[in-house]
Amino acid sequence: MARKDELGRYGEDCAARYLIDAGYRIVERNWRCPDGEVDLIVEQARQVVFVEVKTRSSTKYGHPFEAITAEKLSRLRRLAGLWCTQAQVWPERIRVDAVAVIAARGREPVIEHLRGVF
Repeated sequence: MARKDELGRYGEDCAARYLIDAGYRIVERNWRCPDGEVDLIVEQARQVVFVEVKTRSSTKYGHPFEAITAEKLSRLRRLAGLWCTQAQVWPERIRVDAVAVIAARGREPVIEHLRGVF
């Protein structure tokens, strides 16, 4: 497995633990369909949240949130609808969030959570 893939998986694990500690329940990880992938699908207070996780080892080439484009957010919103249809789940509310993980070697990861980015 490539270093980048390992870093991404580590970041998703960190984000999942962070969200669980914040009171969310993990519904699904790495949900895929022909149109794309959602990193984490979580639930809290009858609300389903679709989470994009971006992980970097540093901010040398920019903050992880900078990699989340308007096109990516639009795709996530579309994927949220597809997941609801496939899972036959009709939550009162859905939301798209972003979690940034900066995981420098030898340091505790820094996690930032933006709610309702789209």
